[in-house]
Amino acid sequence: MVDTDKEADGGTPHLRRGWTTGSCATAATRAAFEGLVSGHFPDPVTVTLPGGQTPAFVLASTASGDGWARAGVVKDAGDDPDVTHGALILATVRPAAIGAGLVFRAGAGVGTVTRPGLPLAVGEPAINPVPRAMIARTLDEARTAIGGPDDIEVEISVENGEKLAERTLNGRLGILGGLSILGTTGIVIPFSCAAWIASIQRGIDVARASGFTHVSAATGNTSEQAAKALYDLDDVQLIDMGDFVGGTLKYLKKAPVPRVTLALGFAKGVKLGQGLLDLHSKRGSVDLAALSAIVTDLGGSDELARTIGSANTALEALTLCRAAGIPIAEAVAERGLATAAALIAGHGIELEVILFDRSGGLLASTGFRKV
Repeated sequence: MVDTDKEADGGTPHLRRGWTTGSCATAATRAAFEGLVSGHFPDPVTVTLPGGQTPAFVLASTASGDGWARAGVVKDAGDDPDVTHGALILATVRPAAIGAGLVFRAGAGVGTVTRPGLPLAVGEPAINPVPRAMIARTLDEARTAIGGPDDIEVEISVENGEKLAERTLNGRLGILGGLSILGTTGIVIPFSCAAWIASIQRGIDVARASGFTHVSAATGNTSEQAAKALYDLDDVQLIDMGDFVGGTLKYLKKAPVPRVTLALGFAKGVKLGQGLLDLHSKRGSVDLAALSAIVTDLGGSDELARTIGSANTALEALTLCRAAGIPIAEAVAERGLATAAALIAGHGIELEVILFDRSGGLLASTGFRKV
């Protein structure tokens, strides 16, 4: 997924929260600025987050020279398995040209925007708008406290950031050369749903801005790669929606793409056909009784229907139906299409649902239907 700091609502309770890359970059910038102006690096350094919280960050490194100062903060993502957990976030500050104001630079390990559709212009360092605002605010607070120049250059770096970015979707979004500096609240909430949905939205934005008229939203890597091969899609057209089919479709109502493929495994397709829009196991399980009823509707024997109703898994049900010549996958795909179409009806999108097995083999396709 994108190196999206998992913040906002929807996290798992009782897990320790952490700090976004934007918060760490802000703290490093504040310390570096004070080091430049006064020669003293505050440690720990306190910054103000968008919600008014004032956490203190311990410095991991400091350095200075003629006309520059640098400070580093190690990111603590709490109990979230964030790709940037433990990364060293560095800020180097220098006086800028008179009248330049606040200038941002991408240092080593921070990416540069190369595609339209993101909230930053092409060619800009991948330092998102809220972290930029946080940095600007902390510099204003520092000037009030100790003085210092109004015109300042801030270069943000992430140690080993280019390598870490290979584990994210940044390349697909056209963010090249490293990670993004992210955050809207400054706080990482472990396993946040909102962060994943935000990455889905940015993926759709980039695909639209790149001129693509067809996107494929998949629940997993196998389905994603199978859909890519089926339609010879560019990586930018691939949306990693995970379990959040509802969040994906709701955003497509606001930012429609002419053609949308929903690519799912069989079990996820069953859940979608049941009317579930969040396909995570915590939100609902496969309804084997409903599958049993479908088997009966398709002409399956009473014995097969009973067996399906007591099957251990959706995969077992699928295997039994295929052996009996019952087109269960096609029926499930059609029901999934009905669920999805109801959510985006009236927006003129050509929608299809395709189901794949665990090896990426095509099980069923509804074909495109205008909804």
